[in-house]
Amino acid sequence: MQLPEILLKTNSALPPQCDKPSLLSIMLEARAPLEFASLGLHIRSLSKAPKGDGRPVLLVPGYLASDMSMRPLGAYLKHLGYKVYYPEMGRNMGKVNTDMLRLGARAESISAELDGHMVTLIGWSLGGVITREAARLFPESVREVITMGTPIIGGPKFTSVGRQYVKANNIDVDAFELDVHERNSIGFKQAITSIYSKTDGVVGWQASIDTYNKHANNIEVTGSHLGLGVNPQVWKVIARTLHNA
Repeated sequence: MQLPEILLKTNSALPPQCDKPSLLSIMLEARAPLEFASLGLHIRSLSKAPKGDGRPVLLVPGYLASDMSMRPLGAYLKHLGYKVYYPEMGRNMGKVNTDMLRLGARAESISAELDGHMVTLIGWSLGGVITREAARLFPESVREVITMGTPIIGGPKFTSVGRQYVKANNIDVDAFELDVHERNSIGFKQAITSIYSKTDGVVGWQASIDTYNKHANNIEVTGSHLGLGVNPQVWKVIARTLHNA
């Protein structure tokens, strides 16, 4: 896929600029319950996904969500044969600097419990930001990272909920954007996959594309932001990604 030119300029000292979700995409977020309901229509194809090898996966919810939001995906991955874990940190309140340390410690604990087997982190939206930072700080415990609709570029700047997030967490959005850019510029050694939708009504889709890491796998799906964690197409992408890693 040919990326927009603005997203190719990641070697600059300044972060790339993206668009916020369109009004139409925001309105289309109402289809999320239908995406969950559509899982029943894909039972046969989902059951044909490659089986897991028993490795541990840690599922991280998005902003204001709890582990419960990741349970459907967790049940599916457990069915495929993976060991599924959750952060057990309560509702995600957007405290990235605190939560990335707590999540990293959780991954480290799981890895130690499993005789050093490294953990795959899967994060939804802001949960993906936390997983990326935890992976950067705990490389000995994290095998790979998969994100769904995560604002990789700009933090909250290119999201439709950015104003509320900035106010709730009392942050300077421009300073935060530069900090995110500096962190992203460090890069990753682990495998990185970013799943995004061009009709995401919460995070501008360009902001979900990882252009900082040449080995990053950016995969487009069709669906809403609020439905990514229960989207059958996303589940199939995750199953293939885990199998191929």
